[in-house]
Amino acid sequence: MATQDNVAGENVEKMNENLAKVEQLSQRLVQALAARKPANPTLNAPSQDLFAKAASSYWTEMFENPGKIYEQQLEYWGKSVRHFMEAQQMLMRGEAAEPDDTPDPLAGDKRFANPLWESHPYFKYVKRQYALNAQAIEQALEEIDEDLPEKDRLKLDYFAHQIIDMMSPTNFLGTNPDALERAIETEGESLVKGMENLIADLEANNGELVVRLADDKAFELGTNIATTPGEVVYRNRMMELIQYSPTTEQVHAIPLVIFPPWINKFYILDLKAQNSLIKWITDQGYTLFVVSWVNADASHADVGMEEYIEEGFLTAIREAKAITGQKQVNAVGYCIAGTTLHLTLALMAKRGDKSVKSATFFTALTDFAEQGEFTPFLQDDFIDGIEEEVTAQGVLRSFIMGRTMSFLRSRDLIYQPAVRSYMMGEAPPAFDLLYWNGDGANLPAKMTVQYLRGLCQGNHFVTDGFDLCGERLHVSDVKVPLMSVTCENDHIAAWKDCYRGFQQTGAKDRTFIVSESGHIAGIVNPPAKKKYGHYTNDDLSGSPEDWLERATYHEGSWWPRWEAWLAKRSGKMVVAREPGDSEHPALAPAPGTYVRKKASL
Repeated sequence: MATQDNVAGENVEKMNENLAKVEQLSQRLVQALAARKPANPTLNAPSQDLFAKAASSYWTEMFENPGKIYEQQLEYWGKSVRHFMEAQQMLMRGEAAEPDDTPDPLAGDKRFANPLWESHPYFKYVKRQYALNAQAIEQALEEIDEDLPEKDRLKLDYFAHQIIDMMSPTNFLGTNPDALERAIETEGESLVKGMENLIADLEANNGELVVRLADDKAFELGTNIATTPGEVVYRNRMMELIQYSPTTEQVHAIPLVIFPPWINKFYILDLKAQNSLIKWITDQGYTLFVVSWVNADASHADVGMEEYIEEGFLTAIREAKAITGQKQVNAVGYCIAGTTLHLTLALMAKRGDKSVKSATFFTALTDFAEQGEFTPFLQDDFIDGIEEEVTAQGVLRSFIMGRTMSFLRSRDLIYQPAVRSYMMGEAPPAFDLLYWNGDGANLPAKMTVQYLRGLCQGNHFVTDGFDLCGERLHVSDVKVPLMSVTCENDHIAAWKDCYRGFQQTGAKDRTFIVSESGHIAGIVNPPAKKKYGHYTNDDLSGSPEDWLERATYHEGSWWPRWEAWLAKRSGKMVVAREPGDSEHPALAPAPGTYVRKKASL
């Protein structure tokens, strides 16, 4: 008995020591927060007009149908009181919560996998009340008057669900059984590690809370990530042009130039040898060039879409032709770089420049009529805030874009990682994809506004034309052979929206593919894994729904299908080329120097 008491005393003492450490760490926490340089406050929430419209609409519905509203409120109150009484009685009797036949709206939700959510009266009450509160908010959204504009409804729905996710009991220590159990098991050490993780994240990001998704010490560019051999053969203020070393004795005569998005780093296409599209392309016998964009800073404030086209796209094409001695290249554009490749091709058509033999687009939008999940971020209140932010900073800081993307999947990319790191005290995983996801880039001020105002909001490229580089450009100007690869579950560039824009191109030779999975996994889909299939259909005359209904499903990656299409447009086989030439000496080994620059906060 004495021994048990001694052990219990030691446990309490150890717990108190760790809690004291947490208290001491709070001083560092305050210091870290003091360094914060917050974004424009209008980017943190919708305009007050939205809430005013919603409240007005709800009150209108209440006056027109008061019985229905009161009935819903009484039902909510009644269930809340019953939940409380049941929990109180079981706690007083010291009993476990009894199973019931009530449908569980949170069944299958991995946040509530701990058995205590069902067996412990307190946690069961907390869970049931959270589910009830969430249902009440969703029901209120449904009751809002139909006169509220659709875009306002979408914005309200987005922010309401952000509140629901934020208020999950799993996000708070006192109502998270996993975190409480871990604190007891570790005698409070998990809380110390969690506080250290929180402070480390704040200190690494100048006081801005950016949850680390991956162990950034586990990866080193050029060592265990982005390792495909090659050389930087050209550099200007906008980009480094990397030519990759051949792995075959012969290559196709016409080179391939890939333009990745400048919102993130290019090495998403070269994470590791097993899933590297860059390595796979060289293994198929191509001379491959990849653009690595500069990570913009305040000196790039006046850089617009024009500079990306002239100093990026057209320059890379020019240098690839010069190095290989070819009159044409094949080009690939991914995401925003795919949108810009469309603009570049339209400009080249106006100028009579036939340097591009064919173009492939990965998840690239040109028609922004449907804004989908991005609706809240493409309205004037948010874009006005962006414009004020970039005017002050010279760039759209990476964390703002990253935060926006993460909140579209806030459970997986914000709250659950935060819970694991800050409440459970766990180290982030060594996961290359998540490491890349956290290695963001800043966007130049002028380019950001042009893209958001002229393309996303104005949708000029597919309507009256987009004025750029002294020309009015329209998607119908694009007439070279085209392939568009989209992804079935893409929440950034929805495949149906990509399809509508692709339909409006002027090309006669067009191929459209829908890959299974999302914006990244649907593209980075190596054949060896035999993971995701894809759909094809040569008839692009109907609606997206018609296209998919008549499409043929193929098992496995789309990569080989694309390569067979590309090979027909890549000329005869020639002796493999080593990177550069006498006028293009090696400036740095791949992945280059620009990719190593971290984004400012």
